[in-house]
Amino acid sequence: MAIYTGRGDDGGTDLRDMTRVSKADPRIEAYGTVDELNALVGTIRPTGHEDIDEQLATVQNHLHIIQADFATPESDPEDGDPVATEHHIEAIEGWIDDHDEELEALTSFILPTGSADGAALHHARAVCRRAERRAVALTEAEPEATNVQAVQYLNRLSDGLFTLARVVNQREGEREEAPTY
Repeated sequence: MAIYTGRGDDGGTDLRDMTRVSKADPRIEAYGTVDELNALVGTIRPTGHEDIDEQLATVQNHLHIIQADFATPESDPEDGDPVATEHHIEAIEGWIDDHDEELEALTSFILPTGSADGAALHHARAVCRRAERRAVALTEAEPEATNVQAVQYLNRLSDGLFTLARVVNQREGEREEAPTY
């Protein structure tokens, strides 16, 4: 089977239900940005911190589910469609809570810097926020055909990636820098 088909040469693509849409459609923008985030997270693993690497692997699988969720206009888990659920959101919240115990409380904003992995996690957080904005735009364009839990997941994941960046930087002896105004 060839990887190329030529079907997208006209600027169109197929959703999971074989509906044909423009590659500029809000649905494609949403899952395309989630794909970008997933690829970025893949460049961060392995960090050398087993717990974080396991969490990032889980995140990548969650993001793949969200991509499929966004690529299916009327996802139905009863039909076997992959969908983001409260369970996925709760996993991120649990990791944040666990890692917060390891961190000092924030007293100011911090610059997105640190070790290579810490800075990359900050970058992933910024891309996650963009994915969330694309998902919100999709929700506004197609409110009845978008899983709001996928949007909520992206919101929570950005907090999770921020927390992971802080944890990695702390474990690697990188101090947090506050911006100067």
